[in-house]
Amino acid sequence: MDSFSESMQEYKKQLDKGKIQYAYRGLMQYIMDLRVYLKNKFPEYSVSGIYYGYMDMTYFSFSPDSLKNRKLKIAIVFLHETFQFEVWLAGANKMVQNRYWELVKEGTWHGYHIPSKPQEVDSIMEHVLVENPNFSDLNKLTQQIERGSLEFITDVSNFLSKHDLK
Repeated sequence: MDSFSESMQEYKKQLDKGKIQYAYRGLMQYIMDLRVYLKNKFPEYSVSGIYYGYMDMTYFSFSPDSLKNRKLKIAIVFLHETFQFEVWLAGANKMVQNRYWELVKEGTWHGYHIPSKPQEVDSIMEHVLVENPNFSDLNKLTQQIERGSLEFITDVSNFLSKHDLK
């Protein structure tokens, strides 16, 4: 493993090339635009500010009141290392998250990932929206993320409507 000093030298080399800054600014601008698009199109949803992260993940929450009232949120997440967009069900805090994880892990969730140790992650349930996003067609990418997020929200909401846990 590289030392911190060696890693910083490589970081400086990459910054000197100039492409990293351009790509990162473009990605952050796209996520800001996606957030504004969803906020404007779905004014009945609560939309948070953006968590920019440490080049590990960048996300914002996009949640209907039915989930927010349960202290749950939907996060639209870009994972930098795997270079994909995901949608997560998360709790307002670890206690809420663990309580709903217990409920959700008993359900049948085709295509959705349920972490085995919720105390070690920030999600109750996860779903990949877009692997290897095509940033040359941002409108199409936005539509993929919107459609997948709404399907995920519907599935989660339908499941929770059948359970009394609040």
